[in-house]
Amino acid sequence: MEDFNHSRVSEFVLLGLTDSPEFQIFFFVVFSIFYLMTMLGNCLIFLTILSTSHLHSPMYFLLSNLSLIDMCLSSFATPKMITDFFAQRKTISFEGCISQIFFLHLFTGTEIVLLISMSFDRYIAICKPLHYSTIMSPRVCVGLVVTSWTVGFLHTMSQLAFTLYLPFCGPNVVDSFFCDLPLVIQLACIDIYVLGIFMISTSGVIALISLLLLFTSYIIVLITLRGLSPTGSSKALSTCTAHFIVVLMFFGPCIIIYVWPFTNFLVDKILSVFYTIFTPFLNPLVYTLRNEEMKTAVKKKLSSQYFNLGKISP
Repeated sequence: MEDFNHSRVSEFVLLGLTDSPEFQIFFFVVFSIFYLMTMLGNCLIFLTILSTSHLHSPMYFLLSNLSLIDMCLSSFATPKMITDFFAQRKTISFEGCISQIFFLHLFTGTEIVLLISMSFDRYIAICKPLHYSTIMSPRVCVGLVVTSWTVGFLHTMSQLAFTLYLPFCGPNVVDSFFCDLPLVIQLACIDIYVLGIFMISTSGVIALISLLLLFTSYIIVLITLRGLSPTGSSKALSTCTAHFIVVLMFFGPCIIIYVWPFTNFLVDKILSVFYTIFTPFLNPLVYTLRNEEMKTAVKKKLSSQYFNLGKISP
């Protein structure tokens, strides 16, 4: 092992999305816009919920934390990818590569548990409305968020504990725009196929089981909605539909990438772009366009900011 440590690679080469100069300029513009809109949209939701008193409810508390995680998930690799479009040689240090793996699994693990918490919140609100305020107390809501981050941290540490002890002595080319576990462990100097398949597929199985739990909860909610009044049913259905869309956008790519690792298909790159860039971008749109209460609060927030800027201007 000492020989391996002495010859360990100091950096990895990222192949990125394309080597075509024309496409690199196109992707630079597109992803820069997406990243900017993602940060602005999620930040707007977070600040709107924080500053609007009637949105201080369990559902919106969890939604504000989802926006915070989406900003983090969008930022762990996207800024480097954008700047790398103009780099002749796209490299990342060994430590930087490990950091990307750490933050990727931290944020995705946290978001999985948070989405389950949001589903639980809607289940209690619709199926047990008389007990909602008791069950979803502020203490429980904080506990759900803390649990989400704790599970995310434990998950990412379990992945890194496996990765850090692998000997990397070359090659060092990662066929993606960021370091992800299925691609990086293939570069180890020992045969880790069986153990690697087990470790990586664990992430996919966790995502798959979580998705099945969420499906079950939504089926129960839909059955319950049939007995509600048309007005209450319509509002609850709109909220649950928004949740369901977000769940599908997030879990779909994760399951495909991690349940069947080592495929090296181009689709893996596309799916990686989807859940690290497009999903955090689409979440604010889904929740604001399908939620009248949120839409109204965002409009008021923007109007007040515009009015305040107008008063400051000479």
